[in-house]
Amino acid sequence: MRWMKEFKEFISRGNVMDMAVGVIIGGAFTGIVNSLVNDVFMPVLGLLTGGVNFSALVLQMGPGEEDVLRYGGFLAAVINFLLIALVLFLLVKAMNRLRRRKEEPAPPASTKVCPYCKTEIDKDATRCPHCTSQIDG
Repeated sequence: MRWMKEFKEFISRGNVMDMAVGVIIGGAFTGIVNSLVNDVFMPVLGLLTGGVNFSALVLQMGPGEEDVLRYGGFLAAVINFLLIALVLFLLVKAMNRLRRRKEEPAPPASTKVCPYCKTEIDKDATRCPHCTSQIDG
C-alpha cells in the first residue's frame, strides 16, 4: 500500500489542486468564449459576407459523391479559431490592463516636511523658505 501513500501525497500537493481548478475554470471559460464567437461574432461575420455558410463549401473533384473536397468545414474551423484567438487576446489584454492599474506604485514624493516648522517644502530644498532653518540632506 505504499503506492496509496504516494498517491495521497501527489494529490494533496498544492500545484495539483491549482491545476485541477484551472482545468475546471478553463472548461467553463471555453463555454463563454465559444458562445461569444458563435452567438455574437459569427452572425456579424455572416452579415458581412452576405450569409455565406462556409461549412457548406465543397469542390467536386469527380463524378462520385465521395470525390468531393469539403474545404468549407476547414475554412469555418480556421475562421472560428481566429475569432476565438482574437477574443482571448482582447480578454487577456483587458485583464493585464486592470492588473497593471492595481500594481502601479505611487509616484515618488516631490515634497518633504521641514523638521522644525513642519511646513511642506520641496524635497531637494536645503533651507526651509518659511522658517529659514538649514535642512540636512
